[in-house]
Amino acid sequence: MQNFDSEFHTLEYIILKSKRVLLFAHSRPDPDTVGANLALTEYVKNCGKHVDIACFDAFPDTLKSLREEIFFHPDQLDLGSYDAVIACDSVDRGFDKIVEALAPEQVVVLIDHHPNINITGDVMMIDAEYSSSSELVYLFFSAIHTKVTKSMATMLLMGILFDTGSFQHGGVSPQVMEIAADLVRKGAPLAKITKVIFTNKNIAALKLWGRAFEKAHFNQKNGMLVTAITKKDVEECRASVEDIYQVTSILSAVPDAKFALVLSERAGNIVRASLRSMEQHGVDVSAIAEQFGGGGHKLASGFEIHGKLVETQDGWMVT
Repeated sequence: MQNFDSEFHTLEYIILKSKRVLLFAHSRPDPDTVGANLALTEYVKNCGKHVDIACFDAFPDTLKSLREEIFFHPDQLDLGSYDAVIACDSVDRGFDKIVEALAPEQVVVLIDHHPNINITGDVMMIDAEYSSSSELVYLFFSAIHTKVTKSMATMLLMGILFDTGSFQHGGVSPQVMEIAADLVRKGAPLAKITKVIFTNKNIAALKLWGRAFEKAHFNQKNGMLVTAITKKDVEECRASVEDIYQVTSILSAVPDAKFALVLSERAGNIVRASLRSMEQHGVDVSAIAEQFGGGGHKLASGFEIHGKLVETQDGWMVT
């Protein structure tokens, strides 16, 4: 793991010298990008600065019982009005679409834990060895000795729990466990967070999961367990696309499966592919994702392609 203490102090200086700060969350925001950005938002506000969060999608309804915040679509904002722009957990999943619109005098800060990122910024804290962007934000707060409030701790623990699969994913370090323990000491409600992001599912979500499990196909040759979720599935179950997230993790835990692939139709004639594996299987799913222009981690990756899902005799295909 890289040590970013120098970059953390530079980020503190940038925020303190700025009047207006823009944070950027990734498209289809998950608990890590939400948690990291909301914790940073509270810190920036405590510094007496104006701060907004930009995202191409709205704040997820499923997380509103923990915290509510407004996510502005980039088109709603004057992007040139901010002194500093911080892309946190969104460098290659949304921020890449607006970075060219920023002026040279605006300071660009990148905070991320995803590999194979090609975008550059004025200050960069990117290392795939970290569990989550929320872990990096916690280390930023520690380096500058700022107080982490209960609400900040809640957001950071939410992000860490989600991106580690509740500490089940490979690569969970002793440092991550120590950070989680400290966040609980600071008041983060572990049981409530776990319930919200993992177990508190409504009937619609459970129906959608059941449909996804029923349609799963297992490929004995390569150990892939694949299923598909169409727009029609989501509509008929009265579910939301946010209910899809956990299907991949559940399927990857099936004993005979070496890795899981979940294909889901999204708006704009897009099919989203989510890949998960377990460390003991030795499958690098990021290598699969990269073949289709995507990326991610060795055990959790994804990509997007244009088209719609069609079921065939041999499984699923995108047309």
